[in-house]
Amino acid sequence: MSTPVPLPRVLLVDDDRELTAMLSEYLGREGFEVAVAHDGGEALSRLTDPAAAHATELVVLDVMLPGRNGLDVLRALRARETAPPVLMLTARGDDVDRIVGLELGADDYLAKPFNPRELVARMRAILRRVTERAAPHEPLTLGPLRLDPARHRATVRGAAVELTGAEFRVLEVLTRAAGRVVSREQLTEQALGRRLELYDRSIDTHVSNLRRKLALGPAAELEIRGIRGAGYLLTPPDAGAAP
Repeated sequence: MSTPVPLPRVLLVDDDRELTAMLSEYLGREGFEVAVAHDGGEALSRLTDPAAAHATELVVLDVMLPGRNGLDVLRALRARETAPPVLMLTARGDDVDRIVGLELGADDYLAKPFNPRELVARMRAILRRVTERAAPHEPLTLGPLRLDPARHRATVRGAAVELTGAEFRVLEVLTRAAGRVVSREQLTEQALGRRLELYDRSIDTHVSNLRRKLALGPAAELEIRGIRGAGYLLTPPDAGAAP
Protein backbone atom coordinates (compact mmCIF):
# COMPACT_ATOMS: atom_id res chain seq x y z
CA MET A 1 0.00 0.00 0.00
CA SER A 2 1.49 3.36 -1.06
CA THR A 3 2.12 6.12 1.47
CA PRO A 4 -0.13 9.15 0.85
CA VAL A 5 1.68 12.30 -0.29
CA PRO A 6 1.46 14.96 2.46
CA LEU A 7 -0.46 18.11 1.52
CA PRO A 8 1.30 21.51 1.63
CA ARG A 9 0.47 23.07 5.01
CA VAL A 10 -0.66 26.70 4.86
CA LEU A 11 -1.52 29.19 7.59
CA LEU A 12 -4.12 31.69 6.39
CA VAL A 13 -4.13 34.87 8.51
CA ASP A 14 -7.06 37.25 7.98
CA ASP A 15 -9.72 38.72 10.26
CA ASP A 16 -12.41 38.40 7.56
CA ARG A 17 -14.06 35.16 8.69
CA GLU A 18 -16.25 34.87 5.62
CA LEU A 19 -13.21 35.20 3.36
CA THR A 20 -11.13 32.70 5.34
CA ALA A 21 -13.99 30.18 5.27
CA MET A 22 -14.32 30.53 1.50
CA LEU A 23 -10.57 30.35 0.92
CA SER A 24 -10.14 27.38 3.26
CA GLU A 25 -12.69 25.42 1.27
CA TYR A 26 -11.19 26.48 -2.07
CA LEU A 27 -7.59 25.77 -1.03
CA GLY A 28 -8.65 22.43 0.37
CA ARG A 29 -10.03 21.46 -3.03
CA GLU A 30 -6.75 22.60 -4.60
CA GLY A 31 -4.71 20.22 -2.47
CA PHE A 32 -3.66 22.34 0.52
CA GLU A 33 -4.01 21.65 4.23
CA VAL A 34 -5.22 24.94 5.71
CA ALA A 35 -5.06 26.34 9.24
CA VAL A 36 -6.57 29.74 10.04
CA ALA A 37 -5.69 32.58 12.41
CA HIS A 38 -7.79 35.74 12.70
CA ASP A 39 -5.31 38.14 14.32
CA GLY A 40 -1.59 38.74 14.49
CA GLY A 41 -1.14 37.46 18.02
CA GLU A 42 -2.79 34.15 17.22
CA ALA A 43 -0.69 33.81 14.07
CA LEU A 44 2.58 34.40 15.94
CA SER A 45 1.59 31.94 18.66
CA ARG A 46 1.12 29.26 16.00
CA LEU A 47 4.28 30.14 14.10
CA THR A 48 6.59 30.42 17.12
CA ASP A 49 5.34 27.34 18.99
CA PRO A 50 8.30 24.90 18.77
CA ALA A 51 5.93 21.96 18.63
CA ALA A 52 3.88 23.33 15.75
CA ALA A 53 5.98 25.90 13.85
CA HIS A 54 7.51 23.29 11.53
CA ALA A 55 4.00 22.29 10.45
CA THR A 56 3.56 25.51 8.44
CA GLU A 57 5.15 25.58 4.99
CA LEU A 58 3.62 28.87 3.78
CA VAL A 59 1.89 31.84 5.40
CA VAL A 60 -0.77 33.87 3.58
CA LEU A 61 -0.83 37.04 5.66
CA ASP A 62 -3.18 40.01 5.45
CA VAL A 63 -1.69 43.41 6.30
CA MET A 64 -4.78 44.77 8.07
CA LEU A 65 -5.24 42.75 11.24
CA PRO A 66 -6.54 43.61 14.72
CA GLY A 67 -3.87 43.97 17.39
CA ARG A 68 -0.54 43.22 15.75
CA ASN A 69 -0.90 43.92 12.04
CA GLY A 70 0.54 41.81 9.26
CA LEU A 71 3.70 43.90 8.94
CA ASP A 72 4.39 43.44 12.67
CA VAL A 73 3.92 39.69 12.27
CA LEU A 74 6.24 39.62 9.24
CA ARG A 75 8.88 41.65 11.09
CA ALA A 76 8.76 39.22 14.04
CA LEU A 77 9.05 36.20 11.73
CA ARG A 78 12.02 37.57 9.84
CA ALA A 79 13.83 38.22 13.13
CA ARG A 80 13.83 34.46 13.72
CA GLU A 81 16.53 32.15 12.41
CA THR A 82 14.05 30.07 10.42
CA ALA A 83 10.58 31.00 9.22
CA PRO A 84 8.24 29.89 6.43
CA PRO A 85 7.82 31.97 3.27
CA VAL A 86 5.14 34.67 3.41
CA LEU A 87 2.67 35.88 0.79
CA MET A 88 1.20 39.24 1.84
CA LEU A 89 -2.35 40.35 1.09
CA THR A 90 -2.62 44.12 0.68
CA ALA A 91 -5.35 46.62 -0.14
CA ARG A 92 -5.44 47.35 -3.86
CA GLY A 93 -3.33 50.36 -4.74
CA ASP A 94 -1.68 50.55 -1.30
CA ASP A 95 1.90 50.78 -2.54
CA VAL A 96 3.27 51.71 0.89
CA ASP A 97 2.20 48.44 2.52
CA ARG A 98 3.43 46.46 -0.49
CA ILE A 99 6.86 48.10 -0.54
CA VAL A 100 7.30 47.87 3.23
CA GLY A 101 6.26 44.23 3.12
CA LEU A 102 8.83 43.45 0.44
CA GLU A 103 11.52 45.33 2.36
CA LEU A 104 10.69 43.31 5.48
CA GLY A 105 11.08 40.06 3.58
CA ALA A 106 7.72 39.07 2.09
CA ASP A 107 8.21 36.54 -0.70
CA ASP A 108 5.31 37.88 -2.76
CA TYR A 109 2.18 39.99 -2.43
CA LEU A 110 -1.32 40.02 -3.83
CA ALA A 111 -3.73 42.94 -3.81
CA LYS A 112 -7.34 42.54 -2.66
CA PRO A 113 -9.78 41.76 -4.14
CA PHE A 114 -8.10 38.88 -5.97
CA ASN A 115 -8.97 35.83 -8.01
CA PRO A 116 -8.48 32.67 -5.88
CA ARG A 117 -6.89 30.97 -8.89
CA GLU A 118 -4.16 33.63 -8.93
CA LEU A 119 -3.63 33.15 -5.18
CA VAL A 120 -3.16 29.40 -5.72
CA ALA A 121 -0.76 30.02 -8.63
CA ARG A 122 1.40 32.32 -6.53
CA MET A 123 1.35 29.96 -3.55
CA ARG A 124 2.49 27.08 -5.73
CA ALA A 125 5.21 29.22 -7.28
CA ILE A 126 6.58 30.10 -3.83
CA LEU A 127 6.50 26.48 -2.67
CA ARG A 128 8.18 25.39 -5.92
CA ARG A 129 10.99 27.90 -5.38
CA VAL A 130 11.46 26.68 -1.80
CA THR A 131 11.77 23.11 -3.09
CA GLU A 132 14.23 24.15 -5.78
CA ARG A 133 16.32 26.02 -3.22
CA ALA A 134 16.56 22.85 -1.17
CA ALA A 135 18.19 21.05 -4.11
CA PRO A 136 22.00 21.19 -4.18
CA HIS A 137 23.56 23.97 -6.27
CA GLU A 138 27.20 24.86 -6.73
CA PRO A 139 28.30 28.17 -5.12
CA LEU A 140 28.66 31.19 -7.40
CA THR A 141 31.57 33.64 -7.14
CA LEU A 142 31.82 37.03 -8.83
CA GLY A 143 34.58 39.30 -7.60
CA PRO A 144 33.98 39.91 -3.86
CA LEU A 145 30.51 38.32 -4.02
CA ARG A 146 29.89 34.66 -3.22
CA LEU A 147 26.46 33.01 -3.31
CA ASP A 148 25.77 29.56 -1.89
CA PRO A 149 22.27 28.59 -3.16
CA ALA A 150 22.27 25.30 -1.27
CA ARG A 151 22.68 27.14 2.05
CA HIS A 152 20.88 30.31 0.93
CA ARG A 153 23.93 32.30 2.01
CA ALA A 154 25.49 35.43 0.53
CA THR A 155 28.85 36.91 1.49
CA VAL A 156 30.80 39.96 0.33
CA ARG A 157 34.54 39.75 1.01
CA GLY A 158 33.78 36.92 3.41
CA ALA A 159 31.22 38.87 5.47
CA ALA A 160 27.73 37.37 5.59
CA VAL A 161 24.87 39.52 4.24
CA GLU A 162 21.31 38.92 5.40
CA LEU A 163 19.01 38.72 2.37
CA THR A 164 15.34 37.83 2.10
CA GLY A 165 14.36 34.89 -0.07
CA ALA A 166 13.23 37.15 -2.91
CA GLU A 167 16.35 39.32 -2.71
CA PHE A 168 18.59 36.24 -2.84
CA ARG A 169 16.78 34.91 -5.92
CA VAL A 170 17.03 38.26 -7.73
CA LEU A 171 20.74 38.42 -6.95
CA GLU A 172 21.23 34.81 -8.04
CA VAL A 173 19.57 35.47 -11.42
CA LEU A 174 21.69 38.60 -11.94
CA THR A 175 24.88 36.78 -10.90
CA ARG A 176 24.26 33.86 -13.27
CA ALA A 177 23.77 36.43 -16.06
CA ALA A 178 26.66 38.70 -14.98
CA GLY A 179 27.66 41.06 -17.78
CA ARG A 180 24.31 40.69 -19.55
CA VAL A 181 21.16 42.77 -19.15
CA VAL A 182 18.24 40.94 -17.55
CA SER A 183 14.85 42.50 -18.23
CA ARG A 184 12.44 43.30 -15.42
CA GLU A 185 10.07 40.77 -17.02
CA GLN A 186 12.72 38.03 -16.85
CA LEU A 187 13.67 38.91 -13.28
CA THR A 188 10.04 38.83 -12.17
CA GLU A 189 9.43 35.46 -13.82
CA GLN A 190 12.71 33.78 -12.82
CA ALA A 191 13.12 35.22 -9.32
CA LEU A 192 9.52 35.75 -8.19
CA GLY A 193 7.81 33.03 -10.22
CA ARG A 194 5.14 35.21 -11.78
CA ARG A 195 4.53 37.55 -14.69
CA LEU A 196 5.33 41.24 -14.49
CA GLU A 197 2.20 43.31 -13.98
CA LEU A 198 1.47 46.89 -14.98
CA TYR A 199 2.92 49.33 -12.41
CA ASP A 200 4.64 46.42 -10.61
CA ARG A 201 7.76 47.85 -8.95
CA SER A 202 8.68 44.81 -6.83
CA ILE A 203 11.91 44.10 -8.73
CA ASP A 204 13.00 47.73 -8.39
CA THR A 205 12.43 47.53 -4.63
CA HIS A 206 14.45 44.32 -4.36
CA VAL A 207 17.31 45.77 -6.43
CA SER A 208 17.34 48.90 -4.26
CA ASN A 209 17.56 46.73 -1.14
CA LEU A 210 20.38 44.67 -2.68
CA ARG A 211 22.40 47.77 -3.52
CA ARG A 212 22.03 49.01 0.04
CA LYS A 213 22.75 45.69 1.77
CA LEU A 214 25.66 44.71 -0.45
CA ALA A 215 27.00 48.26 -0.86
CA LEU A 216 27.25 47.67 -4.60
CA GLY A 217 27.73 50.82 -6.63
CA PRO A 218 29.98 52.71 -9.03
CA ALA A 219 32.75 52.99 -6.42
CA ALA A 220 32.61 49.26 -5.59
CA GLU A 221 34.04 46.28 -7.44
CA LEU A 222 30.55 45.28 -8.54
CA GLU A 223 27.57 47.38 -9.56
CA ILE A 224 23.94 46.63 -10.30
CA ARG A 225 23.17 49.00 -13.15
CA GLY A 226 19.72 50.03 -14.25
CA ILE A 227 19.60 50.11 -18.05
CA ARG A 228 16.79 52.43 -19.11
CA GLY A 229 14.07 50.59 -20.99
CA ALA A 230 15.97 47.29 -20.80
CA GLY A 231 16.38 46.05 -17.23
CA TYR A 232 19.27 45.45 -14.83
CA LEU A 233 22.85 44.32 -15.25
CA LEU A 234 25.33 43.08 -12.66
CA THR A 235 28.80 44.06 -13.83
CA PRO A 236 31.61 41.58 -13.26
CA PRO A 237 35.05 42.88 -12.25
CA ASP A 238 36.81 44.89 -15.00
CA ALA A 239 33.64 44.95 -17.10
CA GLY A 240 34.33 48.37 -18.49
CA ALA A 241 32.30 51.52 -18.38
CA ALA A 242 29.42 50.53 -20.64
CA PRO A 243 27.36 47.37 -21.13
